[in-house]
Amino acid sequence: MQLRYDTFYIGGEWVRHTTDRTIKPVNASTEELLGQVPEGTEADIDRAVAAARAAFDAPSGWASWEPARRAEVMERLADAIDKRADGFVERVSAQNGMPVAVARQLEVGYPSAVLRYYASLAREAAFEETRAGLFGGSIQVRKVPVGVVAAIVPWNFPQALTMFKIAPAMAAGCSLVIKPSPETVLDAYLLAEAVEEAGVPAGVINIVPAGREAGAYLVSHPAVDKVAFTGSTAAGRTIAEVCGRLLRPVTLELGGKSAAIVLDDADLDLAKIGEGLFGSTLLNNGQTCFLGTRVLAPRSRYTEVVDAFTALAGSLTVGDASDPATQIGPMANARQRERVESYIAKGRAEGARLTTGGGRPDGLERGWFVQPTVFADVDNSSTIAQEEIFGPVLSLIPYDGVDDAVRIANDSDFGLGGTVWTADPERGATVAHRVRTGTIGVNRYIPDPAAPFGGVKASGLGRELGPEGLTAYQQTQTVYL
Repeated sequence: MQLRYDTFYIGGEWVRHTTDRTIKPVNASTEELLGQVPEGTEADIDRAVAAARAAFDAPSGWASWEPARRAEVMERLADAIDKRADGFVERVSAQNGMPVAVARQLEVGYPSAVLRYYASLAREAAFEETRAGLFGGSIQVRKVPVGVVAAIVPWNFPQALTMFKIAPAMAAGCSLVIKPSPETVLDAYLLAEAVEEAGVPAGVINIVPAGREAGAYLVSHPAVDKVAFTGSTAAGRTIAEVCGRLLRPVTLELGGKSAAIVLDDADLDLAKIGEGLFGSTLLNNGQTCFLGTRVLAPRSRYTEVVDAFTALAGSLTVGDASDPATQIGPMANARQRERVESYIAKGRAEGARLTTGGGRPDGLERGWFVQPTVFADVDNSSTIAQEEIFGPVLSLIPYDGVDDAVRIANDSDFGLGGTVWTADPERGATVAHRVRTGTIGVNRYIPDPAAPFGGVKASGLGRELGPEGLTAYQQTQTVYL
């Protein structure tokens, strides 16, 4: 059954859109139409920003509430999201091809956990302190909410990445205008229903599905105080330029081309580490920014590493995202599959050795599927080793000694994630400390809500999650007493 909406959630109400333009999401596994929602225009953005502005500026409004009171609303929102778990899983998986087994963990349980974490942090954090002045008197240092936040969210983890922004912004006392990606709009309506049920005050959360032009308008809107964006590095650079001219705070979580460093003592038994390797290199059909898609292997064990990753990729179940047995679903859209296939062609043309995959799976004529693909004998300077593919494609690169591995890992424009695989976690941590990246794991990788997440170099600016994520939605005010 197709889902159709003809309103936006703005100012605590369901309001009519201003034009007849629509967004029509398509099932990534079957290419069937899923429904239709209105496409937001500049007028819709204006209305949403005005609602957020009014909610924030109200003398007794959200920003003035005690943090513990805000926390109660956040916890009710987490409960309302959990009540809609099946709906979120179904809608997200259908729209972007995320396997339902992944969606149930990362698009339902994870977002509500992030909300509850920040609710707890709101109760515990110090929003004000008084210190002695150097020249006498005392100084009051206050952490105040930054204001109205423009939150622009991608399609690959739509609910998790929306909550990366909503949760700390709500805890700080901010209001938001959220622009979901056109590829994943149906789940955004479920979120709006949860917001309404939870009793979030009118205007604190406003949701307007729209395209790139409306998103650009939102970023530059004069009544917006901060921008939070997750997406491509190219788009992030443009947003950074706009925010720089406006002197507007911005958090950018952008692309990645992370390294998975396999040390010479690593246990390659897939029965023991297969799940961890999969989660850190191929999660969500490879459509994950932090994945270690450059696998660095010691030359002394290179053949063994190639065989292990070839076996891992070749063993994965590819199929309809709605099937609980599916481990690799389709790409989110036809354009994304074309992109991935073009990189596979470049890998072949530049001399890399294909060990598995490289084409479309048999028996799946409909849907935007690509086989999990492994290239061996890859040079780190090659296209497939330097550019983000955003699909289930791994590049295996040999190295000579730990210093060489670190050099190769750091020879990238990006610096978002990474892993080190070793039998000696202490040794792994020592190697991890040398990699220029915002986050890295030893024998595992999962962005923990309690830890700051973000990148360096072309992978972005600022941090989300952890106490640092709360700070990103606050300004410091000093009062001399």
